[in-house]
Amino acid sequence: MGEDRKFTRRHFVGGAAAALGALGISPGSVLAEGAPRRRPTVPRLPALEQERDDYDALAKINFNENPYGPSEKVMEAMQFAFKYSMRYGYPDGGITQAIADHHGVARENVLLGAGSGEILEVVGLTYLDADKMVVGVEPSYGSVYSHASGIDAEALLLPLEPDHTQNIGRMIDATRRNARDVGFVYLCNPNNPTGLPVSASDVRDLLDGIPEDIPVLIDEAYHHFVEDAGYATSIPHVLEGRRVIVARTFSKIYGMAAMRLGYAIAPADMVRRMQAYSTGSTNALVKWGGAAALADTESEQWVRETTLRLRKRTTRQLEDFGYEVIPSDCNFFMVDMRRPVQEVSRAFRERDILVGRPFPPMLEHLRVSVGTEEEMDRFLEAFEDLFVTRTSSRSGR
Repeated sequence: MGEDRKFTRRHFVGGAAAALGALGISPGSVLAEGAPRRRPTVPRLPALEQERDDYDALAKINFNENPYGPSEKVMEAMQFAFKYSMRYGYPDGGITQAIADHHGVARENVLLGAGSGEILEVVGLTYLDADKMVVGVEPSYGSVYSHASGIDAEALLLPLEPDHTQNIGRMIDATRRNARDVGFVYLCNPNNPTGLPVSASDVRDLLDGIPEDIPVLIDEAYHHFVEDAGYATSIPHVLEGRRVIVARTFSKIYGMAAMRLGYAIAPADMVRRMQAYSTGSTNALVKWGGAAALADTESEQWVRETTLRLRKRTTRQLEDFGYEVIPSDCNFFMVDMRRPVQEVSRAFRERDILVGRPFPPMLEHLRVSVGTEEEMDRFLEAFEDLFVTRTSSRSGR
């Protein structure tokens, strides 16, 4: 690089002083040691304010979020963590140990990620090398499969059963027949978008039925909402030494979707291998918030109970309207609209209500997240007006 292209802090300060002098401002008045620091004023941006207002006016029941946000204790912890916002080697609130203690595993069994989405990608990067494939069902959480395609891997996708459940026997058979080419098996439990869980006995059958060296990624993003007595977390399988990776997230029941924190629980050797592909991009605020969220069981229980109450109330009303709803153990549900979901979504959007996208091949089933009581009232009112009242009036002509 030539001498004229070099840049140093000394040159910059000198240039800044010269510029201030040209404006008739004494550099000492600005740069003097001990001078009070003024925080910059945030400018008013009317266009952004309007965009914010438009967004806030929407009923957002499309992304399976917790509409209440982080609890007060979590907010206090994140506010405290701002004091470390300028540091690299900051105290992290003990998040890794908190997760380990929460699940009764060692720190070496925990891998942090920026949301469980990063965990799923890390698993793909780790285990889909050398043209390996992932075995799973469709529809399910499709980012696993799209990521596989993005790294020139393949996805062997099995259809759901007529009752929308995952056929574990077929998954075992497909994995065994393609064992040499399988990088890992993906099981979303309970499944997104159907909301249906896989029983603990079926999970054990899957693990017993495939070659023991093939990893199984079990996505438990919606674990906290399950009521089915036959369901159980798969973390005990990690403690048994199975090649199991359990993915969890703080985006759902803890209300921290925009903050991005997730983690994996897996055997220590698998965690070490996956760490090579992890970005380590989780921030100070969310780590402190995550530790506080795990400890705030009272708020967690309130979100769970409120969500389940509103889900049951809403689905009962839809069934009273004459529409079939898939039984769900999540903070969302699917209703058979008997018409294309894209058409339905547009109709709701005109009412400032955001609902789920199409999930091929279930193109007439609408996924609806459970929002606040006010949001679910808006949804039901619009639903009745759009698909019950109008339908009834047409049939009476």
